[in-house]
This record gives sequence, structure tokens and C-alpha cells, in this order.
Amino acid sequence: MLYSIHEAAYNTAIPIRLAAQAARDFWASPLNPASGSKWGRTLFASADIVTNMTQRYGRPAWDIEQVSVKQRPVAVRNEVVWSSAWVKLRRFSREPADLRRARAPLAAPPLLIVAPLSGHFATLLRGTVETFLQDFDVYVTDWANARDVPILEGRFDFDDYIDLVREMLRQIGERAHVVAVCQPGPPVLAATALMAEEDDPHRPASLTLMGSPIDARLAPTATNRLAEDKPFSWFQRSMIDTVPAPYAGMMRRVYPGFVQLYSFISMNAERHKAAHQRYFDNLVDGDGDSAERHREFYDEYLSVLDLTEEFYLQTVDVVFQRYLLPKGEFEHRGRPVRLDAITDVALMSVEGENDDISGVGQTQAVHALTSNLPADLHELYVQPRVGHYGVFNGRRFEDEIYPRIRDFIGRAEAKVAG
Repeated sequence: MLYSIHEAAYNTAIPIRLAAQAARDFWASPLNPASGSKWGRTLFASADIVTNMTQRYGRPAWDIEQVSVKQRPVAVRNEVVWSSAWVKLRRFSREPADLRRARAPLAAPPLLIVAPLSGHFATLLRGTVETFLQDFDVYVTDWANARDVPILEGRFDFDDYIDLVREMLRQIGERAHVVAVCQPGPPVLAATALMAEEDDPHRPASLTLMGSPIDARLAPTATNRLAEDKPFSWFQRSMIDTVPAPYAGMMRRVYPGFVQLYSFISMNAERHKAAHQRYFDNLVDGDGDSAERHREFYDEYLSVLDLTEEFYLQTVDVVFQRYLLPKGEFEHRGRPVRLDAITDVALMSVEGENDDISGVGQTQAVHALTSNLPADLHELYVQPRVGHYGVFNGRRFEDEIYPRIRDFIGRAEAKVAG
């Protein structure tokens, strides 16, 4: 019933949204002599808030057309280089002619950013991609929305996720670097261990885990406590619904993205309420820059995707209830995953001091679990005064976290070359 109620609420709000849009356009029109008055801007702000709250947010565009390299603009090409029903492997490459003009190296190490599959689209990492593009040839996992995948495409579970990560690394080439942001940490670590045990030439040269629940038993957050307090049957019963018509994935059982979104909002309800109050005040005061930053953030934050039932429930079971990977009990298609098989993949953990999703200690636990990895291939960093989102985006990420990751990958690249 979750999906049906959600869709009914959206359809019921259509007349309200259309009326609010008309009112917003009327009070924004330069032909309206009262549009610049205080009460005119107040009415515009009210209509704009209602419009934003009742509209449907689809898959955002990447909109990465250029980046700055050595303080010179460099054009960026966005192309899909490999795909399956469940993911598109996007490559963001820099224009060689612009790099020559910037007197920057044409060749750059390949870097795969594994985006979270936890409710938001991969475009949530737009700023992360732009930052890494300064120095790397960047690939990104652009995950599919489960409600748009026909049921004839079959299942997609935790094991399939691991297989796709391995396949994408093969598509990129030998000894690429990998950055896993939040949720992908456990399956990407498992994929790395399997490839290391096989001495696969496409295993990563380095793996950077950012705010990932490698061992969710440590420093439990509200998210972890929910998974611990509720029995597995509760998640099956309460969090899963069937995709309705007319979506391409109709009849597929999913964990709806809007459920995840409401959960995140409820965790920080006062913060979101204050942000919207500031947005309203900025519109009334005519502060267009601040209002635009708010819109950009929430246009992305409110765009969500569905997860398949099997992937979501296995993640709850493997990562947040039975902790199979850190306990050394996880198996991939019946094969034990041995983290001690990782011996030549440089490993970095990045955490945020104020992370309320993956508490400090959950990511850095990976260093104790990879006991056969030489000490000089380990690096641990905790960023002061940032929360979960700040680990991979924002000013402190760009100024303080990214330079450390860049230098760490540079050292790993030198070891591979040597």
C-alpha cells in the first residue's frame, strides 16, 4: 500500500501544484507592478514553497561541462562506456586540447567512484566528480532506478552488486583506483578481496573508503540502532512494496526511495525546517544567490530512486544485523571472502567527526581486518567538524580531504609504476 498511497497523494496534489505555479509566475512577472513589493515577494515565496513541496523530482542531470585545471577552464566529455540493466558506467574525460593550453599532463590515472545505491541518484556526487576531475580520469557508477527496470530483467542482489563492480573494473583496465562513498564500502571491499585472492590484474591499485559501514557494530548511530532493534521480518513486512503501473518495473518488489527520503528527513527534521524558513526569508528579501543554493541542494536531495527488495534486505542482513564481513563469515556465491587476501592494494579510510550515518570507527575498522597488508599501504583520516555529507562534498572536502586522497592515490600509483 505504500506506493499506492504515495502516488495517490501526488496525483491529488496536482490541482494545488498548478495553482501554486500560476501564482508564482504571476508574482514573479516583471509586468506585475506589485511583484517587487514586500507583500508581492511574500506571496511569490509562499507559492514557490508549495510548488516545490508538491512537484515530482526526477533523475537530475549531471551538468558537468567543464572543470578548472591549473586555474584554466577545461571542457569535459560525459559518455557511457559500458552498461547493464542495473548500472551505467560513465566516464568523464577532459578535453586534451584544453589540457595542453593549461600546460597540464594529458594522461591521468583512471579512478572509479562507486556511488551509493541507498536512495539517491549518483548525481549526488556531482561535486565529488568535479573535484576529482582536476587530477584524474573519472568513471562513475550511475545506478538504475529499480522501478524503471522491467521485471523480466530478473533479480539484483548483493552478490550481483559485487559482480558488477568487478566487471566495471575490468572494463576500465588494469590497476585503476577506486573511491567508494558510504554504502558501497562493504561490497567493494569484498570485490577487492576476491580479485586480490585471484591475483586478478584488474584489482584496484588503491581503495579509498569514505564514511562506509565496514563494521556497523562500532559507534552505532540512529540508523544502526534501528537495524539492530527491529527483527529482519519487520523490514520485510514494513519497508517493501510493489511497483505499480505505469512504471516499466511494475510488479517488481522494491524498497521505495521515498521511504528512505522520509527517514533521512525525520532524523534531522528541525534542520530541514530551518533551511526552508531561511529559503523563504531569502526569497522575500530578494537574496537570489542564497535561494539558488538552497534550490540546487534540495532538487538533488529530494530526487530518489528505488532499490530491489533482495538487495535492500540482504544489505540489512549482511551489513547491519549479522555483520558478516568484519566477522569473517561473509560468502560470495558460496565462496568465503578473505579480507586477509588483500596484500598490495593501498587502503585509505576517511571519516567525518560528526557523521550521524556511519559513526567514527566504522570505516577505519577496515585496517584491522586487512592484516596482511603492509603498514605503508594503510592510511586513516578523520576530518574534524564535518558530518556524513561533508565527507565527500563541500568546502572542507575540497580544501582538506581531497588533497589527502589525491596524495595517497599518487603514492599508490608510484608503487604500481615501480
